[in-house]
This record gives sequence, structure tokens and C-alpha cells, in this order.
Amino acid sequence: MKTFKNRKAEYHYFLGQTLEAGIVLTGSEIKSIRAGKINFKDSYARIESGEVWLYNLHISGYEYAGHFDHDPERKRKLLFNRHEINRLATKVEEKGYTLVPVELIINDKGLVKIIIALARGKRKFDKRDDIRKKTELRDKEREIKDYSH
Repeated sequence: MKTFKNRKAEYHYFLGQTLEAGIVLTGSEIKSIRAGKINFKDSYARIESGEVWLYNLHISGYEYAGHFDHDPERKRKLLFNRHEINRLATKVEEKGYTLVPVELIINDKGLVKIIIALARGKRKFDKRDDIRKKTELRDKEREIKDYSH
């Protein structure tokens, strides 16, 4: 099982409930993902006419695809069941959440799954607060490590 994480998602958003979905891809996209040529920068999902679409997920072109290659930034359909889509739509409309991809997984059967989180955007002071907490935790760990040696 191979995973690719969106490291910036936790920095830019407060992450809430997560859901796993399938994603509709072409053959050259799957080969590029397996090669690790994927970038989550500025990617998000949107619900349009009862379907969930993923935008700005950059999957680089596959070098051996020839003229069958794909558009790297095309919108891609996510596979949710109707009940999940309706629940997501109400959360996004009512409470101002955004759908953000957190992780992309290639499972043991070779299928590509994406984990989507309901997220609220962080403000600048929230981001600063997170950075401060991380540095304090890192400093404490260093002190413990130095003390034990």
C-alpha cells in the first residue's frame, strides 16, 4: 500500500470528518501516480449537480503515454454514494466547510482511493499559534533527549 499525503492541508485548515472515496482516472494518470508524480497544492473538491469533483490536483504527464497522455490539472470525479454526497452538501452549504483532499492511497488491489476531509480555513494567527506549539514541542523533545544522554 502506497500513500501520498497533503502536508499543507493541516497547516492551512482545521480538519474535521474524513471520508474515503474512489477517483476516476485514466491509465496514464495511474501510472504517473505510481511513479509519485502528484502534487496537492491548492486542490479542493466541490459538489456540482449531485456529483463531487476534485479540482487542481496536479498529476504530471506520463512520459511513455505518447498522444494518449492526460491533462495534468483536469477536474476528476470522486466516487461517493448518494447518501454521503447529500450529507457533505448540507455541511458545506450550512456551516461553511470546504472539502480538502488529505491523502491519496493505492491499496493492495491496485485501486486508487482519496481521503477527503471537511475543513475550515485557518486565519493567520491560528497558523502562528500552530508553529509556536510545534517549536515548543520540538524544544522539549530535544531537552529530554539531551538530558537522557
